[in-house]
Amino acid sequence: MKKYISFFRIRFIAGLQYRAAAWAGIATQFAWGGMNILMFRAFYEEGSNLFPMPFDSLSTYIWLQQAFLALFMAWFFDTEIFDSIVSGNIAYELCRPIDIYNMWFTKNTAVRLSKAVLRCLPILIFAAVLPSPYGMSLPHSIGSFLLFLLSMLLGFMVIVAFSMLVHATAFFTISPKGIRVLATSVIEFFSGGLIPIPFFPDWIQPVIYALPFASMQNTPFLIYTGYLSGGEALKRVGLQILWLLVLWCVGKLIFRFALKRVVVQGG
Repeated sequence: MKKYISFFRIRFIAGLQYRAAAWAGIATQFAWGGMNILMFRAFYEEGSNLFPMPFDSLSTYIWLQQAFLALFMAWFFDTEIFDSIVSGNIAYELCRPIDIYNMWFTKNTAVRLSKAVLRCLPILIFAAVLPSPYGMSLPHSIGSFLLFLLSMLLGFMVIVAFSMLVHATAFFTISPKGIRVLATSVIEFFSGGLIPIPFFPDWIQPVIYALPFASMQNTPFLIYTGYLSGGEALKRVGLQILWLLVLWCVGKLIFRFALKRVVVQGG
């Protein structure tokens, strides 16, 4: 266990060094969050009774999305993992007395978390001082806030576990670029990254909620805004736990299968 903690600490500290990139990202997320809120505001002014969420709840959802973007960004994949597999440098990893899946999973979580630590606080403070209904509101209760924290941790683990499946495809393809683009598009659309899932047609929402993508950023943010509460919120958290276990086990099996057959050529 100590070796994985060391991997986490090294990558986390390394990620904290990129502060200029973090400030650039914060400025971008301020602009993007404000643009999204104003865009939805234009639609709400045409008839707010037609939308499933109050506008202040939607604003909170968007600011949470921007504050914790680094945790749930669908397009982030560790290029070192792809390069290690494609170039054959994975041979060095195989010499280590460690589980490669656990090591790469730990590194992935550390990189995402370091980016989020640098960016989230300025965005949350900025959103908290904005006037209603454009700012970020407080959670409905202490209980919902604690459930939100648990759900966000689970959602974070789910997206990392899913990204590990994408990394594993490099063992079976010449280039992983196509699968990366496809996975990014699917995650962004079905996780509520582009449009919150409650805005989808009613007939397709049960299908989307059953997929692993809804267990990423969508569930914790809807719990915070109060859209999900009580038994329904607990049900979605249970679904997050289920998907985390499934993705983790599938990822471990794929890595075990691939590593038994991996061939490193060259000298």
